[in-house]
Amino acid sequence: MVGGGQLARMTSQATTGLGVGFRVLAGHAGESAAQVVAGTRLGDYRSLDDLRAFAAGCDVLTFDHEHVPAPHLHALEQDGVHVRPNAAALRFTQDKLAMRERMAGLGIACPRFALVRTVAEAEAFADGEWPLVLKAVSGGYDGKGVWVCESAADAKDVLAHGIALIAEEYVAFERELAVVAARSPHRQGAVYPVVETIQRDGICREVLAPAPGLAPGLAAQAQELALRIARELGVTGLLAVEMFETPAGLLVNELAMRPHNTGHWTIEGARTSQFEQHLRAVLDLPLGSPQLAAPAAVMANVLGGDDEDVYDRYIHVMAADPAVKVHMYGKQVRPGRKIGHVTVLGEDVADLADRARRAASYLRWGKEDGD
Repeated sequence: MVGGGQLARMTSQATTGLGVGFRVLAGHAGESAAQVVAGTRLGDYRSLDDLRAFAAGCDVLTFDHEHVPAPHLHALEQDGVHVRPNAAALRFTQDKLAMRERMAGLGIACPRFALVRTVAEAEAFADGEWPLVLKAVSGGYDGKGVWVCESAADAKDVLAHGIALIAEEYVAFERELAVVAARSPHRQGAVYPVVETIQRDGICREVLAPAPGLAPGLAAQAQELALRIARELGVTGLLAVEMFETPAGLLVNELAMRPHNTGHWTIEGARTSQFEQHLRAVLDLPLGSPQLAAPAAVMANVLGGDDEDVYDRYIHVMAADPAVKVHMYGKQVRPGRKIGHVTVLGEDVADLADRARRAASYLRWGKEDGD
């Protein structure tokens, strides 16, 4: 797995149970996965030489991020490396304009979009309807590379960054949903229940599984859409599809081809975790059951607070609610940085969400009623 972040760290736990040999290409020894994976190699994912040396002897190369340069991916494939997902599929997570154009070509509903290079083009796209959203064509994640512009002056400031941008309509959605699907080289597919995601400041804060009150027909439509996109794009491994639920129906917002934050609940909450499922898919093993292990699950991200005393707070969290499962990533604490998550299983989503929020808040701030 190229990338030494928390996704690789949690994938390593799944490899242990499967008896799969696992290597990680990390930028430095302090990265989340590098701390726990014996097969860690240090190198730069932007270096083709480092990637080639890392891939030597591997059966499959996969990723915990989308940032490996596309020419390097093509070169590895020409070397005979099994890159999963492949360069052709990964293009649609690396290039938002290409993704939007491909979705439009498939007749899949997305927010209205256009490439914009000037303030005049942004104003023409808005046509008097502000705000609009500007997105970096490449490199954005966790709210980075996304700007909500209330005026032409705001758009001018963003355009001054000198990066390729697309404009999108500002969608008045009812809520945000996500679906994680898996697809193997033999085209076996599996899809997890649709979840609701709670976003604040561009960061996913909570995931409710399954999405409360979602009509069965709409849930099935979202799952079928995720499987269709995986098939049409030729995905091998996991595909996470983030969507807007609107009065007019579902709109596809973002794609990711790797384990995803909206699927962390599956470690305890599903029969097969997303991390094991990704391994099964890229290794062309039969896929596991994506069914819920309990009536409901709620995951809350733990963000960094003002100090580093996170681990000293375990005692309170574990004593106050022994059923809360805590996952920490071994990352240096910085305000607002994702440093872990908590998951709670049960029957009442509102109760589970309250318990997960209180646990995440205490780990962040040392009090249960923080944000």
